[in-house]
Amino acid sequence: MFTPLITHDPDGAALAAPVDAARRNGAAYKTRAIDDLRIKDDRLRAAIEGTGHLLFDGGMGTMLQAAGMKAGALPELLNFEEPQVITDIQRQYVEAGCDVITANTFGANAHKLDGAATVADVFAAAVACARTAGARYVAGDIGPIGALLRPLGTLSFDEAYDLFAEEVRASVDAGVDLFIIETMTDLAEIKAAVLACRENSDLPVFATMTFEEDGRTFLGTSPEVAAITLDAIGADVLGINCSQGPAELRGLAARMLTVTDKPVMVQANAGLPHVDDDGNTVFDIQAPEYAEAVAGMIEDGVSVVGGCCGTTPTHMAALRTLIDNHTPSPRHRKPSMSVTSAQTVVDLPCDGHKIAVIGERINPTGKKRLKQALRDGDLGYVVSQGISQQEQGADILDVNVGLPEIDEVKVIQQATEQLQGSTLLPLQIDSTDPAAVEAAVRRYAGKPIINSVNGKQQIMDEILPLVAHYGTNVVGLTLDEGGIPDTAEARFAIAERIVAEAARYGIGPDRILIDCLVMTASTNQRQAEQILRAMSLCKERLGVKCALGVSNISFGLPARPLLGSVFLAAAFGAGLDAPIMNPGSKRFMDTVYSYRVLSAEDEGSTGYIERYASWTDPYKIAANPAAAQAASTDAVPAVSATASADDDPIRHMVVSGRKGEIAAETERLLADHDAMDLINKHFIPALDEVGVLFDQGKFFLPQLMASAEAARVGFDTIKRLMPAGEIADKGKICVATVKGDIHDIGKNIVKMLLDNYGYTVFDLGRDVDPQEVLKTVQERDIKLVGLSALMTTTVVAMEETIKLLHAEVPGVKIIVGGAVLNPEYAKQIGADYYAKDAAESARIAEEVFGQ
Repeated sequence: MFTPLITHDPDGAALAAPVDAARRNGAAYKTRAIDDLRIKDDRLRAAIEGTGHLLFDGGMGTMLQAAGMKAGALPELLNFEEPQVITDIQRQYVEAGCDVITANTFGANAHKLDGAATVADVFAAAVACARTAGARYVAGDIGPIGALLRPLGTLSFDEAYDLFAEEVRASVDAGVDLFIIETMTDLAEIKAAVLACRENSDLPVFATMTFEEDGRTFLGTSPEVAAITLDAIGADVLGINCSQGPAELRGLAARMLTVTDKPVMVQANAGLPHVDDDGNTVFDIQAPEYAEAVAGMIEDGVSVVGGCCGTTPTHMAALRTLIDNHTPSPRHRKPSMSVTSAQTVVDLPCDGHKIAVIGERINPTGKKRLKQALRDGDLGYVVSQGISQQEQGADILDVNVGLPEIDEVKVIQQATEQLQGSTLLPLQIDSTDPAAVEAAVRRYAGKPIINSVNGKQQIMDEILPLVAHYGTNVVGLTLDEGGIPDTAEARFAIAERIVAEAARYGIGPDRILIDCLVMTASTNQRQAEQILRAMSLCKERLGVKCALGVSNISFGLPARPLLGSVFLAAAFGAGLDAPIMNPGSKRFMDTVYSYRVLSAEDEGSTGYIERYASWTDPYKIAANPAAAQAASTDAVPAVSATASADDDPIRHMVVSGRKGEIAAETERLLADHDAMDLINKHFIPALDEVGVLFDQGKFFLPQLMASAEAARVGFDTIKRLMPAGEIADKGKICVATVKGDIHDIGKNIVKMLLDNYGYTVFDLGRDVDPQEVLKTVQERDIKLVGLSALMTTTVVAMEETIKLLHAEVPGVKIIVGGAVLNPEYAKQIGADYYAKDAAESARIAEEVFGQ
């Protein structure tokens, strides 16, 4: 009998750590396995096990448009108003051979419904339609909320979870057989949805994300990151939907197949949309061509298929012929330890030796400035420490905010949230408080490391359920009730016990980092050799990865970097994978870069050559005092594509997103710089550089927004200190989601970015009538308008708005954007510009107002 996880207190407030709260209340944790799922029959079970195929249905929106649905109508309300139309479309899919019919509930969350109907009523009516159509399996369809989660937006993870949980409960009450979470672009949002499904039901969970032409979601998540994270948090089947045509998605699906053992599904669009002579949105790829492309994916290993925008029952019937009498081929993924942020994977293969540097600087132990920042609530300083370590070469950031005088559970959530918005690096959550650990990992967009568990039974009972529930990696410390052993064998015995206990929770050795615990050589000199031997034993016999806090070895001795770097090299030779260290130490990082050559991780030694081609040997510069002085420093300069802080501090702060530091620096520079000179020669070039990095795929939307926010802080400082009228207005822009369309995430991102670039932006919201746009343009004397549409059925309203504006205000320029648009489509409906993303909108604005 399934028991939902209690996620709220009696007053209705979200629990920061519900799994830990359940443990404290005496509940025993049980790892979710396939036998715990309520699976309707053997055919569905085979699909979840990856031994059988499953065919989902195809597009609904374009089918409804063909059936006469009015532009702007809420498709979910048709479950009440015209149920026969929904049932007729779904029956066509059943007759085409589809196994799964998706309930017409894609936008049926309370935020989007906005009081038009209750979530429970929509799901009940939608499932009834699908059952009437004769569906073998009915999937409760959960789409995006339609609002941005923090740190980009205002919606919290817990608020998103609650919206999804309401849909899950409504689905269960309505009698669905499984969940399909689809068209997601935010890793945090899809994580909230998957957890809501798992914690409120025992039905199978299928989860897919949507990718842009560059192979990433609009928030920068790659197929590998998506697959690793969705696998970790418990999706039973994962994959891709919408996005592009099947030929374009084949390569993305293949990338997913290399990093997960879970079944992979794809529901592609029927190519790109365009408007026909009758004003209808149509798609290019017909059923034979669609099936031919999907056949290649099936050959690669994709086992669950279907269709999205523009696909029809004819397309699905063609797929049915592909999977009938076909069995998916067995897949064999190379095991590895994978740690992810929303944008980055750090991969440590089990059959090789790669090094991942874990930056240790976000830990208040021995750091007065960080302690004071945490007491003062100055998270900008915490973020700056993360940014610096990223620039210095860290691969993962350890995050520890443990001070007895602060609310650690609250602060660690805030710190991890802000770090995710400013750096690309995966995080290691470091705390001795299980509630703080869970509070952070539950809301983390990615697959983190938990630091740590040890051989004490109480600690394993507290931490391993969290590792299992959230699918994280974990550091295991070789200490127990007896303390830290002296011998390698005793340390190994504790590690062996940790690995065995983890296995009881379904946690394999490929998710465990054993830390054999470095003791200082000044008081435990003979321990150094035992530590290295213990690590070798763990690597050879347990199949785990190993971490070490290497700087402890030199405590109390002179020339600490020298001794530490030699010990680090010896540790690498013994099998160390993840040194926990200060990446700002030049000697330590020299050792890391050098060892990567010897281990063949730095293929062709290209990184080493680039870094050290002009290196000066400190042992050969006695005759050159200046060089000797330069060589003696142990500080690592920031290694990045950006200007250094010394060359141009404003530029560096903008590019690295250091909004906490930029106000003071701007005020200092205004003492001897002209305000407009500061803007035009420092801020604007920095924003241009950020745009280039974004185009190159080195920055993603969160980093783009962090840089823009830093610039905005600088602009606001200049405006505050300069006389009124001295700072020129950059220009006025109006943005709106067109009539009938309630999706405004993309439009909101564009508004935020343009605001931060210094433009005056009038946001008219969503579902905006063309006459309202015209009125605003005329009254405000606006020269540039941005229009957004996500639904194929609302492009007609976009075209109507464009025609009206061009007729009544001939000089106005119009940018359009949205998932259903492309440059050709934009030109066809009369737009002046097409913006594929927010950064492009900013460039277009510069062009328009620069004329």
